[in-house]
Amino acid sequence: MTQPAPTAETGPPAEPGSPPRPQSLMLTFFGIHVLGTGTALSSASVIDAFARVDVGEDAVRSTLTRMVGRGLLERHRRGRRMYFSLTRRAAEVLADGQERIHRTGAVNRAWDGTWTLVGFSLPESWRRERHDLRSRLVWAGFGPLQSGLWVAPGRVDVAPMAAELGLGDRIRAFHGEAAAPTEAGPLLRTAFDVDAIADGYRAFLARWGDGAAPGEARDDLGRLLLLHTDWLDLVRRDPHLPAEHLPADWPAEAAEALFRELSARFEPGARRIGEEILDRWDPEA
Repeated sequence: MTQPAPTAETGPPAEPGSPPRPQSLMLTFFGIHVLGTGTALSSASVIDAFARVDVGEDAVRSTLTRMVGRGLLERHRRGRRMYFSLTRRAAEVLADGQERIHRTGAVNRAWDGTWTLVGFSLPESWRRERHDLRSRLVWAGFGPLQSGLWVAPGRVDVAPMAAELGLGDRIRAFHGEAAAPTEAGPLLRTAFDVDAIADGYRAFLARWGDGAAPGEARDDLGRLLLLHTDWLDLVRRDPHLPAEHLPADWPAEAAEALFRELSARFEPGARRIGEEILDRWDPEA
């Protein structure tokens, strides 16, 4: 599946258990309430919504401005009010996140033993290009196997990524299976920080496991926003490793079940509150 690169646009995920970054919250918020609607939200109503998770007006305004500058939001003036809508790029990022949440799932039980390998060599002066490539590789499920060689379980289409970055002549991609003496389990632990991925799921279970939202959420709109932001941070960290090569007590399945249970619990109230407080406008009308 071709995937956009939220890592490059939203910054690195927050550390497990730490408060989510304002831009991660904002992107998640627009994904819940705007994605697929074609509408824009007034800055005043976004400020109202974010007050429910203790994010102040100045932080909201500066985050909206930064996201416009990064090509994630589009600004519209209507009289004295300012409205914000998703750009096409942001909509693609959010749609990919929704795909991972609702269809791909957190546990990979369908791996067929195929790997995708990517090799690259970039001049030392190409620091930005190297950073962007690594960011996109991480989001696409790759981990570094050794210098200049990255690997991901399954078949990943690397061509669109290489073309977008203008690095088609610098990247080599292969599909294949591991051969002796290489074994899948040790290879996973070489390329990926399996323990850190597991710790992220355990932190999520500890943060949400009592069925209540963290203290900074005042209502279901805030609870759903924090829940989805936390879960998307985990999704971005997890390269969807094959379950057969993970510990028997791998916590992803329990964490995903908790996420789905709480999401179903919070969503009706969040939608109702959103309908009451969010000032929408259709820029195409």
